[in-house]
Amino acid sequence: MKIALTHDHLFQIGGAEKVLLEMIQLFSKSPVYTLIDNMGENFSKNVKIHTSSIQNLPFAKRHFKWYLPFMAMAWEKFDFSKYDVVISSASAFAKGILVPPKTLHICYCHSPTRYLWSDTHQYIEELNQPLIIKKFLPLILNYQRMWDFAAAQRVDKFIANSHFVAKRIKKYYRRESDVIYPPVNVNRFKTSSEPENYFIIVSRLRPYKRVDIAIKAFNQLGLPLLIVGSGEEEKRLKKIAKDNIKFLGEVNENKKIELLSKATAFIHPQEEDFGIAAVEAMASGLPVIAYRRGGALETVIENETGSFFKEQTWESLADTIIRQDFGIFDRQKIKKTVEKFSNENFRSNLNNYITKSYQEYQGSILNF
Repeated sequence: MKIALTHDHLFQIGGAEKVLLEMIQLFSKSPVYTLIDNMGENFSKNVKIHTSSIQNLPFAKRHFKWYLPFMAMAWEKFDFSKYDVVISSASAFAKGILVPPKTLHICYCHSPTRYLWSDTHQYIEELNQPLIIKKFLPLILNYQRMWDFAAAQRVDKFIANSHFVAKRIKKYYRRESDVIYPPVNVNRFKTSSEPENYFIIVSRLRPYKRVDIAIKAFNQLGLPLLIVGSGEEEKRLKKIAKDNIKFLGEVNENKKIELLSKATAFIHPQEEDFGIAAVEAMASGLPVIAYRRGGALETVIENETGSFFKEQTWESLADTIIRQDFGIFDRQKIKKTVEKFSNENFRSNLNNYITKSYQEYQGSILNF
């Protein structure tokens, strides 16, 4: 099989990019097609990356969102006629490619495009753009929404990264999907028999991550909280945080592993499609205090690997922390529960899925 990979864009190493890196390792001879590459060899030295025409447009690397109206067209310009299989790694438009009838298109969907479906109103409200742009934006998003739905109908098979996302794919795209959980390098993380007295968050500092809830809760509790990560919310969050809350910014992988291993618990205040950071925490033996929505319901086992708070408010989170006896958690048992999310299992499951799907697709073409 000659395989190509597509990915929305390459700006930083997040959960979706970690999935792509595992795909690259599995299909080592496959090129990657993306709208824009802002990382170069900092992402991967061993893969050929093809970028769209947007790559060379003025200010594209700094103001990528300016080119939203042209992204659909940019994906449709790529030629995949020489490939047997294309695997799109998509949370936006990477699934909108055009492939010939002989080519099987499988989409690994991290989420239906958030700002077009589930988060549209929040996206417009929080967008830092002039008022005139915000007024015209709903018209642009309406067109993009129609295109996104049509693009989803071109996909031959969907893989969802969780049952939570599978339900969204069904709701917004009217398509069925199979679930293959994303990879987590669980073997890299270590547990500590002598945890220190602090809680930890590892997250991009973006509005939907709801780190503000955790800050308000810990402002009231007075307990030490470490926040690892950066993003557009950082300045605002620092202004509302008291001295017991420390912002560490971006840290390297070894430092993150060390910080996770020694923490009391991991705080997960957001609704995630899957939540790789929470699984990494559990691979470190940490109990997770999570909002009872989204992918956390598929990874966190109540009273065994963590606990849930019901309402996405600081009061509900603070109440859960106060009432929680952290002594009931066995760190080694927590670590063991997430072994099923290993990189090895992901590669094996994905490889088997692609092979079987391609064989079935070839058979359907021959019988057509």
